[in-house]
Amino acid sequence: MSGSRIVIDGAGLTCAQVARVAREEVTVVAGRAGVERARTAWHVAREVTAAQPVYGRTTGVGANRLVNVEWEPEEAEGADTHGLRLLRSHAAGAGPLIAPESARAMLAVRLNQIAAGGSGVDPGVLGALADALNLGLVPPVPVYGAIGTGDLTALASTALCLLGERSWLATGDEGVRRGPGFALRSSDALAFISSNAATLGEAALAVTDLHTLLSASTVVAALSLHAVRGSVEPYAPAVHEACPHPGQQQVAAAMRALLAWERPVPVRIQDPYGYRAFPQVHGPAVDAAAHAERTVSLEINAAAENPLVDVVARTVWHNGNFHTAYVGLALDAARAALFQTAALSAARLGTLVEPSFTGLYPFQAATDVSSGIMILEYVAHSAIGDIRRLGGPAALGSAVLSRGVEEHAGFSTQSARATTEAVAGYRIALGCELVAAVRALRMQGRPPSGGPLREAYDLAAGTLDARVEDRPLDADIATAADLLPRLARLLPA
Repeated sequence: MSGSRIVIDGAGLTCAQVARVAREEVTVVAGRAGVERARTAWHVAREVTAAQPVYGRTTGVGANRLVNVEWEPEEAEGADTHGLRLLRSHAAGAGPLIAPESARAMLAVRLNQIAAGGSGVDPGVLGALADALNLGLVPPVPVYGAIGTGDLTALASTALCLLGERSWLATGDEGVRRGPGFALRSSDALAFISSNAATLGEAALAVTDLHTLLSASTVVAALSLHAVRGSVEPYAPAVHEACPHPGQQQVAAAMRALLAWERPVPVRIQDPYGYRAFPQVHGPAVDAAAHAERTVSLEINAAAENPLVDVVARTVWHNGNFHTAYVGLALDAARAALFQTAALSAARLGTLVEPSFTGLYPFQAATDVSSGIMILEYVAHSAIGDIRRLGGPAALGSAVLSRGVEEHAGFSTQSARATTEAVAGYRIALGCELVAAVRALRMQGRPPSGGPLREAYDLAAGTLDARVEDRPLDADIATAADLLPRLARLLPA
């Protein structure tokens, strides 16, 4: 990757790169190495299919796996071939359409997966997918249709767009009929849609955003601690060497670095948990997010295809790599940890409205009868209530489908969606804390002394409204939430 150009070649694609493709104006290029891997796998798939039964190519799918379908090495593509019927029957999602950025993430992930060289899909589709991304087009993909064992409805809709049977969508949901096309072969139909690219695309966006917010949260917590004249003793190296969880140590070290310019005189022998136990509660969220990112990164670069085309052995393997249990469980754990640290943010917000902590009027009000920032606690707890609701493990569900042949599902798709929504709630909760911390420091006349914490304060104080009289605070929350990615970049390594 260099500048605004991202080469996708089936190896080394990161969650952050998926996010860039989904959200920024970048040029996507199908890498030469990936095209060659896909081409080789395509030839092997056709060679093997001519010699033995291959699921989805010479057979039906699901409970119809025992039904043989005709296949010829140079089959004529008619209007009623098996593969086209498969695509039409599976393009049956429901509900509102997924966000355009999620659809773009799906296209980027599927491009990378096919370039990994295990699907056997015609490599010509790689250029078509890249063209769609570069033209700003997405397929219409309804929210409902997948349960973690293959995004069949989403990718069938994508295939019909490539075939010209459905319209691509542009920015603003304007139908576009003349988008990039590709004559996907009937025999490649199942191989193209047998993927979790939509689930993984959304998961990549969610873990990227989660990483950003967790970094910003440490900066915000340090501002809050400075505002309440808290103690830095809980972050001492000896404390975390005595209980050396990686995330806990990382968070404590970051807090020490942020507060290194301060010489606070603690006013309490022990602070509340929001400060004293911050490394122990925020650390698990950092670790869980890192694990989720590693898991998703592995999956988006894997040839997790069924059947898997083995180029070296010149055969195919029928297998269960379509099952994304690892992804769903990793995201479930991340949300549980996220709720814990989000609750701690609300606890710190509670101290920032207390005169005994800030030395100000209750709720940082302008007078003793004003409401000040009272409402921020309600907003934060409303958002955290949703994070709690979304924290239930999606993996506790299952399903038996296709006449009992497909008798398990991990619901990683639902886990990815819940993570997206939980991250959005966390962003609001942190925005509330940031408004309160910066307002308290302004009213106290106590900006941080220097270093990255002073940079963070100056950035926030220079952007947030300085008025303290009673007034609507909705714009303040939105502005603070928008500042969080910039604050995250100030977190010491």
